[in-house]
Amino acid sequence: MTSPHAPGRLVVCPTPIGNAGDLTPRVAAALAEADLIACEDTRRTGRLLSELGIDAPLVSLHEHNEVRRAPALVDRLREGATVALVSDAGTPGISDPGYVLVRAVADAGLPLTVLPGPSAVLAAVVASAMPLDRWRFVGFLPRKAAALLAELDQPGPLVGFESPRRLARTLQALAEHDPQRPVAVCRELTKDHEEVVRGSAAEVAAHFAEHEPLGEIVLVVGAPAAREDTGAALAALARVVEAGAKPREAAGALAELVGLPRNRLYDAWLRQG
Repeated sequence: MTSPHAPGRLVVCPTPIGNAGDLTPRVAAALAEADLIACEDTRRTGRLLSELGIDAPLVSLHEHNEVRRAPALVDRLREGATVALVSDAGTPGISDPGYVLVRAVADAGLPLTVLPGPSAVLAAVVASAMPLDRWRFVGFLPRKAAALLAELDQPGPLVGFESPRRLARTLQALAEHDPQRPVAVCRELTKDHEEVVRGSAAEVAAHFAEHEPLGEIVLVVGAPAAREDTGAALAALARVVEAGAKPREAAGALAELVGLPRNRLYDAWLRQG
């Protein structure tokens, strides 16, 4: 607890993403021992603490006040307080508030501990049943189609959060761009209505065109096929266009020849100017 002789510690505490039973004993102990709990929503965290029988002071720390609040919390740590950091669900700092405070504590050279716990991202990666030794997490997927396709065209698998209102549109864009791309839509993970829909982009897009999704969604997209051929195909396309061919028709023919989706080569041609 608070000591005037030694600095305190920031303890990053993951909380359940849907199933209260996933709260770890270490996190429960850290919350009980904290002098102060910084949380995204004091009402939501207050309910969690009430269920645990914990009575501790709360201070809100969310995206609109984190920059302003972080210095005062660092001062509390310097005074010897133990501060627990939680978000509404999952691990703070992963598309949730927390990064600014963690960075401030690290810059100040103060003790920092991150406890393991629930993560929708890791749960989705495993539930996708794809060979994902390496993958990119992009947070919330871009809303604009051009930015979305640019993300999807990067090498390697992609993992991101998506809104149920935009999921069908995102999947349709992917299906038109790369219909055979492997996809897993992981919905309401750890909750009573958990669902994982796996298949090609075309198959999964067709499913959600008829079934409106609800709840929180993590989208896992496998690596683009034949990504290594894109550079060589672009160079070939440039030579063919110089010889007088129309870019769209030439891109379609070359893409089919090297096994790329028809639209990908032409889209790459347009992006390179």
